[in-house]
Amino acid sequence: MKFYVVSIFPEIFKAVNYSVLGKAVDKGAVSVECVNPRDFASDRHKTVDDEPYGGGAGMVMKPEPLVAAIEKVRSLSPGVKVLLLSPRGRRFDQRFARELAGEEAICLVCGRYEGVDERVSYFVDGELSVGDFVLSGGEYAALCVIDAVSRLVPGVLGSQESLREESFSFSLLEYPHYTRPPEFRGLKVPEVLLSGNHALIADWRRFQQLKLTFERRPELLAEAELSERDKQKLLRILKGEEWSP
Repeated sequence: MKFYVVSIFPEIFKAVNYSVLGKAVDKGAVSVECVNPRDFASDRHKTVDDEPYGGGAGMVMKPEPLVAAIEKVRSLSPGVKVLLLSPRGRRFDQRFARELAGEEAICLVCGRYEGVDERVSYFVDGELSVGDFVLSGGEYAALCVIDAVSRLVPGVLGSQESLREESFSFSLLEYPHYTRPPEFRGLKVPEVLLSGNHALIADWRRFQQLKLTFERRPELLAEAELSERDKQKLLRILKGEEWSP
């Protein structure tokens, strides 16, 4: 998977050299290349922003350097999917991440300042938002997207089982995890996890997934694929019952 990032702060993307992403980059499963709009500015000061027409606070990113940077990326990778990081874009979620993981190359265009000249939107394939909150720029959102999509690329994670069980993989939150010691400050690991009975453990974990999702993100249940056993578990959860073998 090839990622291109259009950003005036390419240094931020040194973060991809660490942890899971860093290993993926070392193996060649993922690559990240930054293209700086300042390199395409026409004046000696490398100006990429200007005052907004009509007045108002802040500065707006100019179209010429951004579009030139986008066109540079398209020349390097003709089939690249170009997405502008924008609060008005499609909300990024696990389903969107799976869609993007099917692309050969993705370009993420990072805005800064008060925003991006509207005409830039005519040169991208779509817009993407990571949530309803304000960031200093698109770089941090782009890092989230790169990390989430990269995890879905074959060979990036050591275990595909991790993908199947993670939160949002099937529109459900993940079950609780425990490790040693079996008791910590009076808090004990659930007995079923110490039983060695894999069928009971799987049943407990599924119950906890459904319970946590119902309690914290109930809207996700509308999109989840639920079996009859799942529906029976949900009925028990609705009644306030706890898991039992």
